[in-house]
Amino acid sequence: MNGRRAPDWLTQWEYAHRGLHRKGVPENSLAAAEGAIAAGMGIECDIQRSRDDHPMVFHDWELDRLTGVAGETEQRTAAELEQLCLLGTDQHPFKLSTLLEVVAGRVPLLIEIKSRPGYDVAMTCVTVSRMLADYDGPHAVMSFDPRVARWFRRHSPQTCAGLVMREDDRGNTQKAWQRRLALWIARPDFLAYHIAALPNRLVAALRARGLPVLTWTVNSPETRLRAMDHADALIAEGAGLA
Repeated sequence: MNGRRAPDWLTQWEYAHRGLHRKGVPENSLAAAEGAIAAGMGIECDIQRSRDDHPMVFHDWELDRLTGVAGETEQRTAAELEQLCLLGTDQHPFKLSTLLEVVAGRVPLLIEIKSRPGYDVAMTCVTVSRMLADYDGPHAVMSFDPRVARWFRRHSPQTCAGLVMREDDRGNTQKAWQRRLALWIARPDFLAYHIAALPNRLVAALRARGLPVLTWTVNSPETRLRAMDHADALIAEGAGLA
């Protein structure tokens, strides 16, 4: 914990995971964002960086799953990415600046910055912070990479910054020492913890000390009930929505 108090709004909302996506409304699309706003939900979204250093609302490192086009997301310019269609729809990848204009403070945003080994995540932090500098709506950033929360604490201390964690074989914090190290590096304002790893003693202890705990991805009635007992706010989709 870093001694900072997270903003009250953080735990007063439920967040639509990658926007309110469903059949015909793809994840991380403007239609999904508008759907979340209409439903009175906050929006969780993902950020990749384009080749010309624009933060783009897009989840994957590769384009094929979401667009049917081969290649890496970071090898396309923002203009090139905006020309692609999300599969089976007229929706397109878009810049974070566009999302900020559309949301305009109506609901809070959780902005997950993607990272991986060898990636210059600091540059993505720089580009995101520039977009957020004049944005007045409630927002927070988060990442699996603990360096993101550390970067924002040092360079944009007004920005609420969280640490995303999971403990399964897809994560990088499976072992207790890895979780302690990530927390030490990040000193986050909040946690966004994988629902499959709840409940556990570490998270319960941090929550008892005042660290807000969000949980993802709540996607069933069972996980929703568990999340209500062991977290302060839900990041949900599909059958996990209220």
